[in-house]
Amino acid sequence: MQSPHRGSEGDAHVTERVVSQMLTELDGLEDLKGVVVIGATNRPDMIDEALLRPGKFDRILEVPLPDKDSRKQIFQIHTRKKPLDTTIDLDRLVQMTDGMTGADIAAIVNAAAMTAIKEHVRQKGSKLKISMKHFEAAFVKVRKRDHNKARNSHFPEGRSLA
Repeated sequence: MQSPHRGSEGDAHVTERVVSQMLTELDGLEDLKGVVVIGATNRPDMIDEALLRPGKFDRILEVPLPDKDSRKQIFQIHTRKKPLDTTIDLDRLVQMTDGMTGADIAAIVNAAAMTAIKEHVRQKGSKLKISMKHFEAAFVKVRKRDHNKARNSHFPEGRSLA
């Protein structure tokens, strides 16, 4: 399957307009001294070749998925000011998230916190604590979201297989 590039049909010319505007800005009449433009994508196969020519985005750095130690640090950063229960097994969370991005881990922490808050509101008077069960439910939720997103990403306009 070929990725959509400028001039392709089906994208309502949005891609073409965005890429053309970026190229215009990069080639602009004004000299951009001291300006560095950084782009990021999780779909490098979708980058228009014109953006990879010299003077544009001419250096590509691949940032790998976080390793075990990095995932642990990401969890520590995102849980630092959260009311964690003593049931939290950080090493198990790190193990569960092998192959996930830092954004996935942040989403898991936020989903666990939201679940704990909802539970806290329903159980008036209880002390707010995020427990391992909240993280486990959040993990399933984020995995399901990513699975559905991946399944639907190949179809235009939100259509899916189901």
